[in-house]
Amino acid sequence: MELTFASYNIHKAVGTDRRRDPERILRVIHEIDADVVALQEVDRRIGDRATVIPRAAIDDTHWRVVEVARRPRSIGWHGNALLVRREFEIVHGEALDLPTLEPRGAACGEIRVDGHVLRIIGTHLDLSGLRRRDQIRSLLDHVGACRRNLPTVILGDFNQWGRQTGAMREFSDGWQLVTPGRSYPSTQPLAMLDRIVASHQWQCMAAEVHHTPLAAVASDHLPVVARLHLHKK
Repeated sequence: MELTFASYNIHKAVGTDRRRDPERILRVIHEIDADVVALQEVDRRIGDRATVIPRAAIDDTHWRVVEVARRPRSIGWHGNALLVRREFEIVHGEALDLPTLEPRGAACGEIRVDGHVLRIIGTHLDLSGLRRRDQIRSLLDHVGACRRNLPTVILGDFNQWGRQTGAMREFSDGWQLVTPGRSYPSTQPLAMLDRIVASHQWQCMAAEVHHTPLAAVASDHLPVVARLHLHKK
């Protein structure tokens, strides 16, 4: 089985033209047409943390939200949200808290696809770098404590410049670090902040930065995409 995974920091749907345009973000997601999409900065940071992408707009797409929100107008947790294809069964969804100096968290979901149950985690790590290692350890501790040893994919904005340096060293040999390329800033990408990390059950078949004219203006980050093959048991 092969699935396409994407991670996209949507910058609260504010593009490089300083316009907030959630429909434009959805058009980029349609361009990618991934099976699983992890979004960062999808909710406002103040007030009731309302989503910047209306649920009604998502209802008109091929995807649906993995429910992790703890606030009624949110679709995520600390800005992290997961979208999966409508035909996939959502087995479980939960919000994860991360050790932090600023509000950070992760969205975790379990989905069933063609009889396989998979774990997906979307996250946005510390900007300062002071707690990034602790946050990755927290995610790995959560995966290790889970009752089932499921094929797992962790996607998000890791805020880490080096491909395999700094906090990324917390991932052991059992994890594959997929760094598709430079994704930030979208107008002239210099940094490889957005990553996809897969457990040993997966093989990366292809990876790329989704760089189109629309994506270059829709957010300050470009989406990253990976095609992963799940090994037979």
